Amino acid sequence: MPVYVTSADSVVALNSTIPFNSVSIPCNSGNVVPLATGVLNLKGRTSNRFARYKVTLKANVQIPAGGAVTAVALGIKVDGATIPESVAIITPAAVEQYQHINTDAVITVPCGCCVSVSGSYVDGTEDDASVTPTPSITVRREASIEVERLA
Repeated sequence: MPVYVTSADSVVALNSTIPFNSVSIPCNSGNVVPLATGVLNLKGRTSNRFARYKVTLKANVQIPAGGAVTAVALGIKVDGATIPESVAIITPAAVEQYQHINTDAVITVPCGCCVSVSGSYVDGTEDDASVTPTPSITVRREASIEVERLA
């Protein structure tokens, strides 16, 4: 199970990727390949019709000083599109108060294909047009994205 982590606190803008820039546990089989800071490539290398992965995103987040207290949401993106079922939302009680978010998604990759996967700060206020999300959040170091091959 490969695990990628952040090595320092990071400011992440709305709709941007969390920068997982350090490998805690590498993938020795070549099925999970880091493409860029925070973006992983999952390969459908299998003798079956598809490969299935469970991707888990964990992070401690806060709204930085100067931001407004609004809902904060993290989600898992596949090829740049957020998986709706993966969006986890918290609303901190105050600015600069860390809270933990944990979410996961099962991703199916057809045999011979690849998909890019990332964890991102997404709009958690889209159900209420009167609320504007804070433009950035701080992600505490040691946030992680884990990939487990299921099938």
